[in-house]
Amino acid sequence: MVSDLSAFMPLIVLVGTDAAFFKGVGAAFGPAKALSLNVVAESIEEAARRPELETAAVIVVDIDAHRRESLVALQGLMTRTGGAIPVIVLTDSFDDALARWFLQIRVSDFLRKPVEPKEVLRACIRALRATDSLPEEQGRILSFIGAAGGVGTTTLAIESAMLLLRAGGREADSTCLVDLDVQTGVCADYLDLAPRLDLDEIGPYPERLDSQLLEVMLARHATGLSVLAAPGRAARRTALEPGVVIRLLDLVSARFDNVVIDLPRAWEPWTDQVLMGSNKVYVVTDMTVPGLRLGRRLAAGMTERLKEVKPRVICNRFEQQMFGSGLRRSDVERALDGFLAGTVANNYKLVREAIDRGVPLDAIKSGSNVSSDLKRAVFQGGGEEGAGQPRSAVPARA
Repeated sequence: MVSDLSAFMPLIVLVGTDAAFFKGVGAAFGPAKALSLNVVAESIEEAARRPELETAAVIVVDIDAHRRESLVALQGLMTRTGGAIPVIVLTDSFDDALARWFLQIRVSDFLRKPVEPKEVLRACIRALRATDSLPEEQGRILSFIGAAGGVGTTTLAIESAMLLLRAGGREADSTCLVDLDVQTGVCADYLDLAPRLDLDEIGPYPERLDSQLLEVMLARHATGLSVLAAPGRAARRTALEPGVVIRLLDLVSARFDNVVIDLPRAWEPWTDQVLMGSNKVYVVTDMTVPGLRLGRRLAAGMTERLKEVKPRVICNRFEQQMFGSGLRRSDVERALDGFLAGTVANNYKLVREAIDRGVPLDAIKSGSNVSSDLKRAVFQGGGEEGAGQPRSAVPARA
């Protein structure tokens, strides 16, 4: 008896009436042998109650955003699935209000037409990886957010991007570092680069942003790392609209195999969407009692707010205490039990020299303790045991 292998493949359901476009999407999905594709050639109003939608791993809906009936049907679909099935929306009409509404009803992703069929495929793969429905291969999106200021979040984000770049053989366009902290972001400063992302140009007109304009706004480090960063705007309140952020990340993730995001500590209207679109989310803190408490609090808050996001905490500037009254590793493990990804050694002299020279840590000292600890915590599953089973123990002050 021959088994039906498609029964074990994640099912992607395409809903819409644009037959020519879906034909192109089907061709793009052809090489993806691990995926099964089903096209429902109906409007979302007609297809919203179809039983095959309940068996889908991802639903892609092509809608006319000018039709209120379509928007109501989409909202009904989101209510029906309860967030258990990622929904990706395609629309040729796009503005800030629509972007905010998509975020509110918790669609997994949205793309503005015209869009390349391969970008639809990439969006589906990101959604599958976010739900653990597809094994991770080379491509990944990592997000780093600090539990407090000055804990080394940017340093770890940059070094993680460099590790991914080296693992990919430094191939062109393999890795991009995205600095979303537009107020005080320092990724470009750390790498001695001129930030080229012009928010004044694209902010009011996100629809102008395309692959050609993205290329102009990318800064390139001598190592081959691409950096997307805007000039810092100290003493100015700068608000990034969700549509701009999502459009930027869509283009970057379609262009690069690996994306590392340095997030601001302040919770923005688009933070939920970025976290849900990431393969891994890391909260960075330091080896102090307040730092450990803040790290645990932020990770627990993310887990409660976004059920599909599983944040891990990296304890930076870790120093092993053998004697004395300071914090020990057992205190760190107890404080972050269930969330701890790993610890990164305190090597201030090395990190400071790398920042002052605008180079990665490997250029100062190959195989440093900071790099090896970070590789173990982020890429080798450090601290996985007990993940998702946090306890309440927090160390008392030393």
